[in-house]
Amino acid sequence: MDLLDVLLPGPGDVASVLAVLRAYGEPEPITLTAADVEELHEAALALYEVFAAPDVDRAAEVLNELLARHARAPRLTTHGGTFPWHLHVDSHDDAPWGEWLLTSSCLALAVLLADRQARPGGICASASCRKSFVDTGSGGPRRYCSARCATRERVAAHRKRAR
Repeated sequence: MDLLDVLLPGPGDVASVLAVLRAYGEPEPITLTAADVEELHEAALALYEVFAAPDVDRAAEVLNELLARHARAPRLTTHGGTFPWHLHVDSHDDAPWGEWLLTSSCLALAVLLADRQARPGGICASASCRKSFVDTGSGGPRRYCSARCATRERVAAHRKRAR
């Protein structure tokens, strides 16, 4: 989600995107241009639609549309021995950044939706936030991206009632 946070609402900058990729273990050297960041931004906008879906059926529809339009046949890869075996649905190991983000995220979100039979995430209910979040919990659906946002909203509602 950190990558989406730097890509939305605007495309972000190369340095911010690089920082997130490095923080999550993307091996060096990482070659990333402003055009790559714009492509990642477009992928993030498409993924936001999954999180904004009002229910599990719509989330599944959006995921199916994105997978049909962008994914390839599943394949296992180690990226030449750099990582353990894992599944990809992009076109090749050196696929463009936007293709990688969109297809790998759709695959992960589809598996999460199928496993939980629920929306794979949502959009923070805080009007001042609106970040997307993944919901892996076993309880009821989350409304906020973080405890911080939930607390801020709860305190604001309490103050409003107290007035």
